[in-house]
Amino acid sequence: MELKLLEDFLSLAETRNFSRSAELRNVTQSALSRRIRSLEIWAGATLLDRSAYPVSLTSEGRQFLETAEEVVRLLAMSRSEFVSRRPRSKTSIVSVTGLHTLCLTFLPEWLVDIRSVVGEITTRVLPDNYDVCVQALVDGGYDLLLTYHHLNVPIALDAAHYHNLVVGYDALIPVIAPPGKQLWNQTSQGFPLLQYSRGSFLGLIASFAQAGRLAPPAYLAHTNESSMADALKFMALAGHGMAWLPRSLVHVELASGTLLAAGPSMPMEIRAYRSKERKRPFLDRVWRAASELAPRNYAAAE
Repeated sequence: MELKLLEDFLSLAETRNFSRSAELRNVTQSALSRRIRSLEIWAGATLLDRSAYPVSLTSEGRQFLETAEEVVRLLAMSRSEFVSRRPRSKTSIVSVTGLHTLCLTFLPEWLVDIRSVVGEITTRVLPDNYDVCVQALVDGGYDLLLTYHHLNVPIALDAAHYHNLVVGYDALIPVIAPPGKQLWNQTSQGFPLLQYSRGSFLGLIASFAQAGRLAPPAYLAHTNESSMADALKFMALAGHGMAWLPRSLVHVELASGTLLAAGPSMPMEIRAYRSKERKRPFLDRVWRAASELAPRNYAAAE
């Protein structure tokens, strides 16, 4: 069980409102509801009475509340003690959380650029899905968040509290295996669609791309129960269907012909986010360097 599930529960116990707690926790209401349900499955009991408004704690929920408060308090105390005893590194550390794909494709090259400006740098990196990455930034455990951005999928971070920079450009492109590798028979329905998990950030952008006027026709053939684009990439390479993937992830395969573009791509930005309250001289230098560097561009066809 993850600590964030207990923190979600404590927030709901205080607000008695899913919408308000989702806002405070910087997640969507549907994501919060799924996380609370996961906690209830783990606990083996219904903790919230959702039939009334505002929501209330069940008898099991009231019993669990005291335990959750104590666990979160003790963990916070232990973490604070460990952090206070942590030896200072001889090099400057920047902690980064980002979408899996960006940590795989964009981050290594971007850090080379940053290092050329600020010198020696040590990084701590958390690749994960969008909700976890945003929560890691909001909780204060990480300095920077790297994520894709598209106008149709707003970022759940208030501009009054978070800086953001466009640090790169990418594009979501529909790709398929070449004819000799395709495992399907062409029909009027179009290509079999390889889909991201429900609620996936890239999946939301991909749904807008697939709904576009110029998108190739497709029918749902596979849903990958994770938000990792590289999992869909290998499904596409094996010939199972069409996947909407960042060009940065498939540019080598497109150049070699092991994957083919099935239609026009949809542009996306790569953005870095930083809390305005998190201030350190070295972090300021990194942020300033990032703002002065030309954004990396993966969007153009090679």
